[in-house]
Amino acid sequence: MESTLFYYTRLLVLLAVLIGVVGFNVAAWGLHRVPLDPIWYVPGPSAARGRVLLHEHGCGACHTVPGVRGAVGKVGPPLDRLKEQVYIAGVLANTPPNLTFWIQNPQEADPRTAMPDLNVSEQDARDIAAYLYALP
Repeated sequence: MESTLFYYTRLLVLLAVLIGVVGFNVAAWGLHRVPLDPIWYVPGPSAARGRVLLHEHGCGACHTVPGVRGAVGKVGPPLDRLKEQVYIAGVLANTPPNLTFWIQNPQEADPRTAMPDLNVSEQDARDIAAYLYALP
C-alpha cells in the first residue's frame, strides 16, 4: 500500500511542477506567441542606393514600389511587403542570397518568368534587396 501511495505522491508532485511551468510560460508569453518580423541582413548594402537603382533599372514599369518615383507598374507583383513573403516569385525561399540571385538572374531561377534579365551587378542587387527588405 505504501508503494502505491508513494507512486501517486510522486505523480502529483510531477503534475504540480508541470502546471507551474506551463502557467509561467502562459503568464510570460501569453497563449499564442506572435512571430517577430525576421531581421534580414544583406552584407554591405546601401538601402538608399537601392531605391535609386530600382528607379534606374526601370523596375517601376512592372512593379509598384513604395518610395520609388513612378514605380506604379501592374505587370509584376507589388514589392511593398516582400520581407513577409515565404517565397520569391513562388520558386525561391525568401532569403537575402536568394533575392539577390533572383534580381540578377530571374530567367535562370525560373525560365518561365516574365521578369527580364536587366544585367544587375551583384552589389546593385544587394543594394536593391536591402531597400526592399527595409520597407516597412
